[in-house]
Amino acid sequence: MEGRIVLCYKGWRYCISRMRLSGRDIREMNLFKYYRLVRRWACKTYSLKDADLELLIYLDCKKLFTRNDFLNGTYTYSWDKNRWERLRREGWIEVFKERNRTTSKYTAYKVSFKCTSLINRIYRILLGEEDLPTSQRSVFYKNKTYTDKVYNKAIDDMVRDKER
Repeated sequence: MEGRIVLCYKGWRYCISRMRLSGRDIREMNLFKYYRLVRRWACKTYSLKDADLELLIYLDCKKLFTRNDFLNGTYTYSWDKNRWERLRREGWIEVFKERNRTTSKYTAYKVSFKCTSLINRIYRILLGEEDLPTSQRSVFYKNKTYTDKVYNKAIDDMVRDKER
């Protein structure tokens, strides 16, 4: 790890240190080795589209956002007129602060606890701290089609991989 950033707060008795990652560090961690497989698992298990999941990851990084931020984030994804309402109705996005016409012009939104926990689980799986579920109860692990069998084989290989 090359550069090191250390943030210290004098009023408090602790320091927060952060490591700056380079491309080489991420490659050595094999972080994106199974990204496609984990993304497919998350989308199928939670009934999301690929674009919805990636948009939720983008919005999670923003912490608080407005409807306009959401629209700006959707420019690079496939056009879906009902995406906003569907994500709110299914509980992926929730209101943080309502608009009140005097102090706040816009309603502020945030991703829900359900969304945050899914994204954190994806990160844990990619880092190798957790495995994808392989039980027969898993929606993703039912062998109905040839594609399901191929993905199940890939999951088995991923679970057996000690270098991830």
